[in-house]
Amino acid sequence: MPRSPLSYRPESGSIPTQPGVYRFRDARSRVVYVGKAKNLRSRISSYFQDIGGLHPRTATMVTTAASVEWTTVDTEVEALQLEYSWIKEFDPRFNVKYRDDKSYPWLAVTVGDEFPRVMVGRGAKRKGTRYFGPYSHAWAIRETVDVLLRVFPMRSCSNGVFRRSQQIGRPCLLGYIDKCAAPCVGNVTPEEHRAIVDDFCDFMGGQTTAFLRRIKKEMYAASEAEDYEKAARLRDDLGAMERALEKQAVVLGDGADADIIALAEDPLEVAVQIFYVRGGRIRGQRGWVADRVDEGGTPELVEDFLLQLYAGEADTIPREILVPALPPDPATFEQLLGDLRGSKVAIRVPQRGDKKSLQETVARNAGQALVLHKTKRASDLTTRNRALEEIQVSLELDEVPLRIECYDISNLQGTEVVASMVVFEDGLPRKGEYRRFVIKGEPGEAQVGQNDVAHMHQVITRRFRRLLDEQARSQEVSTESGPMLVDPETGRPRKFAYAPGLVVVDGGPPQVAAAQRALDELGIDDIPVCGLAKRLEEVWLPSQEDPVILARSSEGLYLLQRVRDEAHRFAITHHRSRRSKTMVESLLDDVPGLGEVRRKTLLKHFGSLKKLRTASVDEIALVPGIGVRTATAIKEAVAQSAASGKTGPVITSINTATGEIEES
Repeated sequence: MPRSPLSYRPESGSIPTQPGVYRFRDARSRVVYVGKAKNLRSRISSYFQDIGGLHPRTATMVTTAASVEWTTVDTEVEALQLEYSWIKEFDPRFNVKYRDDKSYPWLAVTVGDEFPRVMVGRGAKRKGTRYFGPYSHAWAIRETVDVLLRVFPMRSCSNGVFRRSQQIGRPCLLGYIDKCAAPCVGNVTPEEHRAIVDDFCDFMGGQTTAFLRRIKKEMYAASEAEDYEKAARLRDDLGAMERALEKQAVVLGDGADADIIALAEDPLEVAVQIFYVRGGRIRGQRGWVADRVDEGGTPELVEDFLLQLYAGEADTIPREILVPALPPDPATFEQLLGDLRGSKVAIRVPQRGDKKSLQETVARNAGQALVLHKTKRASDLTTRNRALEEIQVSLELDEVPLRIECYDISNLQGTEVVASMVVFEDGLPRKGEYRRFVIKGEPGEAQVGQNDVAHMHQVITRRFRRLLDEQARSQEVSTESGPMLVDPETGRPRKFAYAPGLVVVDGGPPQVAAAQRALDELGIDDIPVCGLAKRLEEVWLPSQEDPVILARSSEGLYLLQRVRDEAHRFAITHHRSRRSKTMVESLLDDVPGLGEVRRKTLLKHFGSLKKLRTASVDEIALVPGIGVRTATAIKEAVAQSAASGKTGPVITSINTATGEIEES
């Protein structure tokens, strides 16, 4: 049960100002959150400010907790180490957890055995074993090993098979086909087998050039000595190594050992992708999608990820870690990871070259993983039903909102104001029901302006006035089964004949109040309204001072966010399309001999200013009604606008998924 943080707030003077780690516990003494701070007093006190000023997820955490405690340390490195230890020990529910639902395979060589074995392994690492990877698929490792065993015929059989071959004095099949040196029957000594193993490990570790050069030299020498059988075998060995290397493309020419990390974020979740590059080649890849649990930005997410990925696995730390943003204190992290690795570790944000390009590739993978995750989540029927039920309960609706309509306003410095209406039915988008609105100015107004509240009132009024008109028309042609909501002429549903179970507006209390006022003025009192504010993901209801805070893991919040983001995307798309057409028309106003009809024909033919700029005079002249002389004048007008930089105003909007300003 939620409690006031003031009930367990410690005296400010009792909190030390040294660096340290703190943990919040709930009423059952379970640790629910672990954090670190350079100044414990400043950081812990920030949790006990006015609850309305906290991020919703932080507010949920402090109202769930019942006590807070801390431990001071001497250095920030020690704070990082202790934070990791506590997170691993207590698994707090409000700390972000970078996990996926499967373990990734490693290529393992049991170098601690008398006769080391190569195998594919998963799970925790063991002492006395050397690991390569991780890899995305076990079959990819087995294919590579199968190819390389003809060049490095080391043991790959299990202990049981090895002992059985020792007892019967006869090797297994791999020994007969020259893919194992058969140490089980004494074909090679332990020292000779160890040399094969060392060569295999060096090759997998990236030292490939020396092996290729040596085998080529031996192949040519055997050919000159007319030992063609040996030369053919070495040729096949060379081909096997080249085939194995083809699957591991060179991405960094300097032979770097680096981990490349990228994130894709939205307000509720974050997708992480990491590429493992060893010897300049991609050796493996991993990915996670995790829930976001606090208000931290990309640097804080990177910090959490680095801590969880490397603090417990010192042998996987590379010399260089490339990240999308530096953690808040990169020097401390470099010191911690350097101490764990035993040598210097660099954490950098790539700025140019191959490393920058590779990180962009990793970022695309992260973005695709997040989209795929959301698609799978949205397509699950059980999840959608739960989301709709959570919305009903949280907003105290009379029934489940099977049809949700969301409205968003987009404008360009008060001009070209447009609005969007998107429709979700049963938790899925109905794109055939989407609608666009061009905001109209009031009589006598010089321009529409940037009054989003008035624009929202106008859009809701227009949409639901159409609803009333359609319903009245349907009543006139009603049948025994009720009003006819399908147009008898086309057989299609009437455009605005269906009433939504919930109206969502993109915005806070002012936009919600405007939408509710529009419904009231039309006499509609059975359609609920709510608003979803961008920054804090708060759900606002009419005439309520406090927002509804949905749980971080709520499927209902996820669905509302998805509906809102779709409305934003649809509005921006419409807005940019109108702006492009307006710019083309304005550029062509002064072209002699080009009237309104020809301008529209030209616009319809090319569709955008970008295509018109790239068109030649001959291509423009092909447009009906446009001759060579007019085409030349059009080309000159477009070229002059580009040279003078008159490309029109820039559309700016807030991307709801990233919080960044977009420009077109």
